[in-house]
Amino acid sequence: MASSLGDLRVVDFSRVLAGPFATMLLADLGATVTKIERPGTGDDTRGWGPPFDESGQATYFQSVNRNKDSITLDLTDERDLARARELVRGADVVVENFRPGLMNRLGLGYDDLCADNPGLVYCSITGFGRDKGAELPGYDLLIQALGGLMSITGSPEGEPQKVGVAMVDVVAGLFATVGLLAAVRHRDATGEGQRVEINLLSSLLAALVNQAAGYTAGGVVPRRMGNAHPSVAPYEVLPCGDGELVLAVGNDRQFATLCAELGAPRLAADDRYATNTARVAHREPLRAELVRLLSARSAADWAKELSAARVPAGVVNDLAGAFALATDLGLDPVVGIERGDGTTARLTRNPIGLSATPPTYRSAPPPLG
Repeated sequence: MASSLGDLRVVDFSRVLAGPFATMLLADLGATVTKIERPGTGDDTRGWGPPFDESGQATYFQSVNRNKDSITLDLTDERDLARARELVRGADVVVENFRPGLMNRLGLGYDDLCADNPGLVYCSITGFGRDKGAELPGYDLLIQALGGLMSITGSPEGEPQKVGVAMVDVVAGLFATVGLLAAVRHRDATGEGQRVEINLLSSLLAALVNQAAGYTAGGVVPRRMGNAHPSVAPYEVLPCGDGELVLAVGNDRQFATLCAELGAPRLAADDRYATNTARVAHREPLRAELVRLLSARSAADWAKELSAARVPAGVVNDLAGAFALATDLGLDPVVGIERGDGTTARLTRNPIGLSATPPTYRSAPPPLG
């Protein structure tokens, strides 16, 4: 099958999440990715469990390392270091997320490697950049705290909350992939490689989108609002007679339909609720009205009825429910990749749909070395 990046060769010095996620996306699109790991232990996430899959491997490592080869190199050993340089000389892309300065001390920095390979695209992922923030540890939880995400996540009465997955690492990996592909396109047009720099803090600030713009352009420091939205109402989780319902009403037409389905068309005509701006200003009395009306039936019943009327509504699924929904919708969310030992790695499908060069699943996450 044709692939978008079948001629791209990547040497991956990264570990844990942001870098491996980026290189897995490249590998899914056809790139040849060689993962460099420490002898003995390899990537830290090989030991991050439970949970483990049927082969006894940590599912964390499995989640971001398919379609790669693994070799072990001790970068403090001159022979292994020479082997690493040899691999890079024949590569198009290098990805690393060591502490700033470490690759330079090993002779594997951007200036050293591009001298031998001027077309090299070299991506560094750091926590806080390679200048004043170079010594700060780049852990996702810390970035969520320092970068403001936790200040807007959680209930107003509770403590600040992190997101339930290492979202900053994932977002940084996506930004790294975009930057790498842009640099590769430039290299293909000009023959000139370049340095790609991604840091977790800047990635998070960019990913805060409307909340960040509310501060930078409007001078508003947002606060924790639980599941409510600062600019849209009703856009939250509401209790029903049984269970909880998510409503994501994005315009006045949807709100009018919601009111009709709830048997309360008067709400849509009420000046306090007729427009989104008015609903945001009067969110508390509106919530009380909706909770009273929704108490008549279960969340599952309301979700079915409102969805049929094209009002964005749904129940709160766990992951089993989420994957079941995707399967029911024909999205085929899980791929099975056979290993040499007869076991199967069951992993989440790459969400990118390409009509001519779709992602492929050529090999399960590799054993160490």
